[in-house]
Amino acid sequence: MKKQIIKTTKAPGAIGPYSQGVVHNTLLFTAGQIAINPETGLVIEGDVKAQTHRVMQNLKAILEAASTSIDNVVKTTVFIKDMNEFAAMNEVYGEYFKENPPARSTVEVARLPKDVRVEIEAIAVIEKS
Repeated sequence: MKKQIIKTTKAPGAIGPYSQGVVHNTLLFTAGQIAINPETGLVIEGDVKAQTHRVMQNLKAILEAASTSIDNVVKTTVFIKDMNEFAAMNEVYGEYFKENPPARSTVEVARLPKDVRVEIEAIAVIEKS
């Protein structure tokens, strides 16, 4: 099966040579999402909690564009600027993954695009009907 490129205006557009998401067979791989408002193209104001909410909304938009949902995410990778903000990020993250959360890796990084506080990427299953 050929890969399918996922593109939606409900999440920030790619700012380089990459896709918002790529589907292969029954898996969706998203690009890392940061706290950019897709309507303005600007990083949102606020702390790591506010940024995590925006990131999760961006991920949900890509998931929906690929005909899947947050419930079908099987793995995420979280890149966080300051591990001291892990608990605050995790509190918001948990609001989106209430039951049967995906596997996750979390890594503290020196710097993220546009100097945001958090970036999250996901892998999700697409259920074929």
